[in-house]
Amino acid sequence: MKNAVSRCDFLKKAGLATSGLVLGGMFPNLSARSESSAKQVFGTNDKVNLACVGISNRGGEILREFNKTGLANIVALCDVDLDSKGCRKTIAEFPKARLFRDFREMFDKMGGDIDAVSVGTPDHSHFPICMMAMALGKHVYVEKPMARTFYEAELMMRAAQKYAKVVTQVGNQGHSGENYFQFKAWKEAGIIKDVTEITAHMNGARRWHPWNPDIKQYPPAETIPSGMDWDTWLMTVRHHDFNSKYHNGNWRCWYDFGMGALGDWGAHILDTAHEFLDLGLPYEIDPIKLEGHNDYFFPMASTIKFRFPKRGSMPPVDVTWYDGVNNIPPVPEGYGVSELDPNIPLVAGGKIQPAKLNPGKIIYSKDLIFKGGTHSSPLHIIPEEKAKALSSKLPEVPKSTSNHHENFLLACMGKEKARSPFEIFGPLNQMFSLGVMAQRMNTKLLFDRKTKEITNNPFANALLVGEPPRKGWEEFYKI
Repeated sequence: MKNAVSRCDFLKKAGLATSGLVLGGMFPNLSARSESSAKQVFGTNDKVNLACVGISNRGGEILREFNKTGLANIVALCDVDLDSKGCRKTIAEFPKARLFRDFREMFDKMGGDIDAVSVGTPDHSHFPICMMAMALGKHVYVEKPMARTFYEAELMMRAAQKYAKVVTQVGNQGHSGENYFQFKAWKEAGIIKDVTEITAHMNGARRWHPWNPDIKQYPPAETIPSGMDWDTWLMTVRHHDFNSKYHNGNWRCWYDFGMGALGDWGAHILDTAHEFLDLGLPYEIDPIKLEGHNDYFFPMASTIKFRFPKRGSMPPVDVTWYDGVNNIPPVPEGYGVSELDPNIPLVAGGKIQPAKLNPGKIIYSKDLIFKGGTHSSPLHIIPEEKAKALSSKLPEVPKSTSNHHENFLLACMGKEKARSPFEIFGPLNQMFSLGVMAQRMNTKLLFDRKTKEITNNPFANALLVGEPPRKGWEEFYKI
């Protein structure tokens, strides 16, 4: 399919999609985990039997982090491209794990031996894997963002609520680090209060594509790599011919597969502010600047303003997102040096590229200004003179009892509570989905927070649901 779908066709298809996405039984041919299986897992060596879907690049790094905890048995490895270099490396490290190319087959053949699943696949494929896992009673750890579309995130939250015994965790690792506990403590102590504006920025090099935005059609078909299951890679998304520009991380830049810089880094920069300031969903999303806008992949630079109303005693907040190497936001006087957190995970062994302004945020309140980085980076009061004057009034920040991967496994065992479950991350994910829609359409969107509808644009409102799933994937949209 060479051309982007027309708005007329999309509206027709979206109408059919919404009429078909109803509540109902899911995967009746597969049995959920038995009680004997659960007792066996947590009664033997106190470990969780973990299946890993997506085992190369970032997916491989996730499962290695789980393995380091000593709390997991890696029992199954699943990837559509098992013959790739990254997969072969992972397979060699875990020779006892059973291998699969299709997660559906994995669950069918090993369902009774799996207690939890890690999902480290492209954004568009998170939804079906997580939905099937939850329906089968499997705990789920999924890399951020948890879903690509607004409606998929909505269904995942509903499913997590229905399958209440299932533990869910989204992989925004900073939610188990210093910034999480500091923000919570400072908010409860009244240090962070009356926030009116947040600037969030990611101005590093765009590692996911270098292509010309003057694009008129999707990339032409190329030969599918030997041994790769391209049809399963596509999952619910309409058919695209294989092209290397979609593969090995490149998927992140395409609207059909990823969520761009916002979905990639926003989860690590805005997560604590979104949770502890109770932001929820915005009522207005305005793409102030889009450099290199087109219908196929994300702009080369974006400035997007999200507006949030008053919440209880907290005043309205505007959150402005900046991405693009030269799209640098203004910083306040006394900002100081922009430092890069050494704890940021490296993706597929790569290096974080230095930027003119490293990834982070600036939080403006009535009386104070805070600057922070990304992931676990702590907040600092600026300017330095103000920080020194308040140092004696700052509350003690608790230490984390576990990192993000340990926290998930301990939650599976009932020993801790997951810190970034679907009900916490879901609204943030939906905020990102709305931002992506504003980028894609290059227009301001007005959103009703109560009805969860876009009120000023019928096409955008249909885009909340997205295109109907490919034939054979409809069942994943039923709870």
